[in-house]
Amino acid sequence: MPASPPPRLIVGLGNPGPDYEATRHNVGFWFVDRLAAKLSVRLAPQPKFFGNAGRQGEVWFLEPATFMNRSGQAVGALARFYKMLPNEVLVIHDDLDLPPGGIRLKQGGGNGGHNGLKDIQSALATPDFWRLRLGIGHPRQLGMTQQVVDFVLSRPRAEEQPAIEAALASSLDAWPALAAGDYEKAQRLLHRKA
Repeated sequence: MPASPPPRLIVGLGNPGPDYEATRHNVGFWFVDRLAAKLSVRLAPQPKFFGNAGRQGEVWFLEPATFMNRSGQAVGALARFYKMLPNEVLVIHDDLDLPPGGIRLKQGGGNGGHNGLKDIQSALATPDFWRLRLGIGHPRQLGMTQQVVDFVLSRPRAEEQPAIEAALASSLDAWPALAAGDYEKAQRLLHRKA
């Protein structure tokens, strides 16, 4: 795959509203909230982009205000307006296939049944955007009988939260490499920590 340019759009996935704020499915929002705070970027409602957005220089930060399965509406609107290529988009999302605290950074691939990714793939007409996958675990691997849909829409257990917080902190530490488009360096940093 040819080298990627630095990201111009950082998208955190989640569901809007206070009912979902602390749920596993919202770890993408958690990351973007922390990154925006660290960089002093203010996210504000942007109706034409169907989300809360802010920018620093050429880089946009976005949290779709649609529900997860319509995330592509916001991503597509902003990417088209600013003529961004798919490889200039970095999506941060929860991942059932990684244990709580696991981190993987990759470009392209399947959507793993994640409805937010599925909708973004459809909106961008390609899967070739970057993904920062933050592990939340799978209920079966965690010894739980909860259905997956209920699991992602509930809060992490007390014993899972520190690992997820550590993954968020590691991902923030890797921001300079991510911002420079040095995805190989970011992978070395993040995959080692995981």
